[in-house]
Amino acid sequence: MKIHTEDRKLGDAADGTMRLGQSFQRAEGALKVHGAATYAQDYVLENTVHAVLVQATIGAGEVLSIDATAANSRPGVLLIMTAETIEPLSPATDPVGGPMRTEPYNPLARTVLYHGQQIAAVVAETREQAEEAASLLAITYREADVIADFHAANAGAGIAVARADLDWGDAQGAFDAAEIKIEQTYQTPREYNVPLEPHAVIADWQGDQLTIHEPSQWVDGMARTYAEWFGLPFEKVRLISPYVGGGFGCKVFAMPHGAIAAMAARAIGRPVKLAVTRAQTFTAFGGRAATWQTLKLGADKTGKLVSILQTGASETAMDSIRLEQLNQATAVMWGVDNFHSRQNAVPVHTVLPGALRAPGKNPSAFGLECAMDELAYATNIDPLQLRLINEAEKNPQTGEPWSSRKMRDALAEGARAFGWDRRPMAPRSMRNGHELIGWGLACGTFPARHTPAEATIRILADGSAEVLSSAIDMGTGTYTVLAQVAADALGIAIDDITVRLGDSILPRAPIAGNSQIASLMAGVVHKASIAAKERLIEIALTAKGSAFAGLQANTLEVRDGRVSSAMAPQETIPVYEILRSTGTEIIEVTRDTFPTDVSAADRYRSYTTTTGMQAPPNGGYSVYSWCAHFIEVRVDEDFGTVRVCRVVSALDCGRLYNPKLSESQWRGGIIMGIGQALLEAGNVDPRNGRVINNSLGDYLIATNADIPSIETISVGVEDYRASEMGGKPVGEISIVGVAAAISNAVFHATGKRFRRLPLNIAEILD
Repeated sequence: MKIHTEDRKLGDAADGTMRLGQSFQRAEGALKVHGAATYAQDYVLENTVHAVLVQATIGAGEVLSIDATAANSRPGVLLIMTAETIEPLSPATDPVGGPMRTEPYNPLARTVLYHGQQIAAVVAETREQAEEAASLLAITYREADVIADFHAANAGAGIAVARADLDWGDAQGAFDAAEIKIEQTYQTPREYNVPLEPHAVIADWQGDQLTIHEPSQWVDGMARTYAEWFGLPFEKVRLISPYVGGGFGCKVFAMPHGAIAAMAARAIGRPVKLAVTRAQTFTAFGGRAATWQTLKLGADKTGKLVSILQTGASETAMDSIRLEQLNQATAVMWGVDNFHSRQNAVPVHTVLPGALRAPGKNPSAFGLECAMDELAYATNIDPLQLRLINEAEKNPQTGEPWSSRKMRDALAEGARAFGWDRRPMAPRSMRNGHELIGWGLACGTFPARHTPAEATIRILADGSAEVLSSAIDMGTGTYTVLAQVAADALGIAIDDITVRLGDSILPRAPIAGNSQIASLMAGVVHKASIAAKERLIEIALTAKGSAFAGLQANTLEVRDGRVSSAMAPQETIPVYEILRSTGTEIIEVTRDTFPTDVSAADRYRSYTTTTGMQAPPNGGYSVYSWCAHFIEVRVDEDFGTVRVCRVVSALDCGRLYNPKLSESQWRGGIIMGIGQALLEAGNVDPRNGRVINNSLGDYLIATNADIPSIETISVGVEDYRASEMGGKPVGEISIVGVAAAISNAVFHATGKRFRRLPLNIAEILD
């Protein structure tokens, strides 16, 4: 198989095929390990210069002046950019489908809304020269009062967000009448996207053509934003991103630093590279917002839920609302006839929060699954049995049947592999020396979304084939899965498949988010491959002197790059020979998954905004992935430390296109959940809102030493209501519920409840 422009053998089965559903290593893995994969910062363009960002050192107020006299005198300095010295850009469409912005866009701020906001940029011949000049800028401010976070005394209650409201039944009345009641508050901190590859941009203008090298989860959406900023036709912007070193939701949209780099490149007439430092990534874009939620669970004595009431809030920026919606798992996880949910957004002086793996679903499940464990102890029912009692036979919010829901299987298979039947109910009943042992359980869910896409298949004269799409691979396996799909459908050996991704000049693909990209791209690549194979068979049947002339099309088979027929078993002809004999240089087929009557304008909106994203097209069913996590922890009584020492997770994600890659995604999500439970939290200075742990030395994420044995079990079945190829979301589901399972396990070990993340050693020792 070939990836982009670099050759790399994927490997093949004995007959040269690679069937969808087989496990195989990631196709581009060796390129990355050997340093041969070209990331955004790796491109070398002639005469490139370097830009660095200058960020505000106050949390709120105004930039009164920026004196650049000393900076301009330094060697190599080419340009000092401030809000006063640059012309604002044109407004861009809201990529998530909001109204078109009307005010001009300036990526450099005069009014400071958070510590670390971009207020200037310096461009010089070298990065070192730019950094030195930036340090010489003399900046004066007028400071204002800061609301550091939503716990601050001056934060207020926030703004009600009606679109997040959910109601059915009589939740308050049912709760008041309930025999068993739970009421508790659960909190999650700010969390940050810290992918291995920091953000970086290389912007290059050739006349009115803008080329951007930037890590991207959505090259078409980002290209549209650049085009609108600079008043260009969409076709005049090319965004290139063949490899992405992780994103988890933070590399979806074009951001201020990208606009700054492109503005600088246009002003200077040379390519500009701008690399965001690790410290700057904590404010150059937003991660998961801090949240709190109060849950009231009402149940009868058998443990059956009769009511859920939820109120909560999440932080947002001062100038815009972005909600970490807290009812996304709560509303569908378990069967309940009475439900009420309200949520506020609390403006604070922070960068606008963004998406981080399983946005909304993650903190939603933390609160719900901790509360379910508390309900289990209030009713003296095993936590697993309580969940079986409350199994949802249909979507409680909509009344729709599930396309598939293997929650019972996940609970049963996970429990069997973990040995849950040996768990004593009483807390503090398991010990090994000075270590208290606890076993916890929690479940999770993630909805399926689907956006139309297109792909091109080419069968070349030498018998090889190409898959072309602007879809991206950020380490999730898109290259590999699409090669498997094409090889399977075309009957061409996988080593003869070239996959080209991550370039906005290629056939269109939507956002790689909401765990949709594998299923939707597998579907459209399969569709295009079948059409290309049908064209090949047509040529084989109609070519002058063909050995297959007069046969029916359905009697021909393409396998391992050769065409044959059971009706003429003595004939087996290589694909390249059929094409050569007919003078066919290339078979090229493009297919999409849009409705047949969709307009060109709607197509454009669909792949450049999220307005085309919806539930899977087979209506009348609710489509979700499901999981159950069983986790063992050991708590040191003397030091209060918590170590996760065993994880068994059973997951229902439908058909797995490549089980090895799916397992890799699941393990990654579980590892992130361990970090969320025990380590991760953004800490801010209450005086000015500054993020004070803005490095990987201080913002702690899980490392190898923190991770135990992890066993993952697939209980899913092919679900063709979910997608054309039978798969459901894989990438984000596995983080959902992990933190709750750990918190529940720590309670089982210690007898103490922990309702705030990350778990605090001082509280454990208290």
